[in-house]
Amino acid sequence: MTAAVSRRLSLLGSTGSIGHSTLDVVRAHPDRLSVAGLAANTNWRKLLRQIEEFRPALVALHSEEAAERLREALGGRPAPAVRSGMAGLLEVASLGEADTLVSAMVGAIGLQPVLEAIGAGKKICLANKEPLVIGGRLVMEAARRAGVPIIPVDSEHSAIFQCLGEDEARFVERLIITASGGPFRNLAAPALATVSPAEALRHPNWQMGGKITIDSATLMNKGLEVIEAHWLFGVDFDRIRVVVHPQSIIHSLIEFQDGSILAQMGFPDMRLPIQYALSHPERWAASCRRTDLLTVGTLTFEAPRLDDFPCLGLAYAAGRQGGNQPGVMNAANEVAVEAFLAGRLGFTGIPRVIQATMDAVPFVPEVTLEGLLAADAQARREAAAIIARGDGARVAPVGVAP
Repeated sequence: MTAAVSRRLSLLGSTGSIGHSTLDVVRAHPDRLSVAGLAANTNWRKLLRQIEEFRPALVALHSEEAAERLREALGGRPAPAVRSGMAGLLEVASLGEADTLVSAMVGAIGLQPVLEAIGAGKKICLANKEPLVIGGRLVMEAARRAGVPIIPVDSEHSAIFQCLGEDEARFVERLIITASGGPFRNLAAPALATVSPAEALRHPNWQMGGKITIDSATLMNKGLEVIEAHWLFGVDFDRIRVVVHPQSIIHSLIEFQDGSILAQMGFPDMRLPIQYALSHPERWAASCRRTDLLTVGTLTFEAPRLDDFPCLGLAYAAGRQGGNQPGVMNAANEVAVEAFLAGRLGFTGIPRVIQATMDAVPFVPEVTLEGLLAADAQARREAAAIIARGDGARVAPVGVAP
């Protein structure tokens, strides 16, 4: 019998929902997991509580103001060291005391730390979609050069990863990514224009952060996952399908050339894919609720309502175009979701802002990190201006392969 895996983690996004679940897994397996570094955006109070429990050597906050508040609260204690800004995130990502990075910071902010961790030879447990959505080619090429594994944490991609045997990618007919449908799955299209942020944040199955929950409501979350799956598994967009599965028990499926379909099932709890990513290639005892097939009941599947939820089609279009367009789309979506949550934009205005921004920012087919960051900044300015003017292009439905 081989010795159990023991890992030292750096965790980016420790104060968010994925970070919270990751630390739950650490608590469940203290003999196998420990925390070397933690990083968050602004929530210094929650980070302080995590420091007191997990005793990391290094922490960082993206906000300099929040980092200073944390230093004051620590009262001059010698450990941990406190860093700030992007430089601080990069330091945590490449921390020598850690062998594994759990990347869970929502948004474009996660791209550079992931590349930094790859350069430092860390195992990557990837929970945030944006590094691959924005810079999929850069990330995957860097990982191949460094010989660094990227293990998906997103439940959908974890499901595909678990079902895809060694050297079986060449036999894949298509990937089938499941979607819960969000809180508005059955809401009539005219009513979508007047839904509130509070209503959009009531996800029927998952406990997630605000931005991801809104992305689920618009189906943009599935669009981002389609692009991520394209890069993780090397499957063309025409062979990636989204189906609505309201029960969220089957997390994704693979259809092979011979017609066989393999699916991964589990109760909707992010601790399951997080633990799998951390334990791989082992499987550890469950740290969350097990799935009882006798209580699951009926499992159903539906086609997504593409005309009513155009974000999914916009993501397919951006992914197929490639270059800087997925990053432009992602930046516009982040700005539009923030405006919706703040009450400055209606729910159906989100895809309008995204489409208008994609139309406004010039397409660049060949990308570098510097070019992607510049396109991200330009798209954010354009989206903010579109929202401020109160206009935006009308969104025509974008065709999606079945």
